Amino acid sequence: MKKLILTVALLGAAPAQAAVADVGTSGMEIQHTIHVAAAPQKVWDVLIQPARYWSPDHTFSGKAANMTLEPKAGGCWCEALPNGGSVQHMAVGFFAPPKTLVLRGSLGPFFNLGADGALAWTLAAKDAGTDVTLTFRAGGYVKDGFGKWAAPVDQVLGEQIAHLRQAAETKP
Repeated sequence: MKKLILTVALLGAAPAQAAVADVGTSGMEIQHTIHVAAAPQKVWDVLIQPARYWSPDHTFSGKAANMTLEPKAGGCWCEALPNGGSVQHMAVGFFAPPKTLVLRGSLGPFFNLGADGALAWTLAAKDAGTDVTLTFRAGGYVKDGFGKWAAPVDQVLGEQIAHLRQAAETKP
């Protein structure tokens, strides 16, 4: 019950539109769209600081504060690990502030598999706020296909976009 209440609180009054758009043996596509009650520039400023919204439950170190994004093409979305270690989650492939950010690489569980993906964030001004669309497309070799991965990845990405909204709508 607490988890349901927390989920409803994170999503706010306007729920995210989410969907596993496509899934097959060689790939999948997931898309989430939300409305954020903040200007595009404010949402962008939060988006390029993953430590402000990414869940620590979905990091290698267990600490969102260890997440960084170098805001330029080729830049690293990286995470600092104990003892001087690090991991590259994805690399910036396209950077057009404050409208589009596309990250390329192996996200989460795909890191050790033969899969690669693109995580695109698109921001558009609407109704004194911002519509944010997250699209994740992954493909490659995953034993037994992507079917068992689509729902959990959809859930994780839904959590991150909800956290982004919460962080962007919070006054500094």
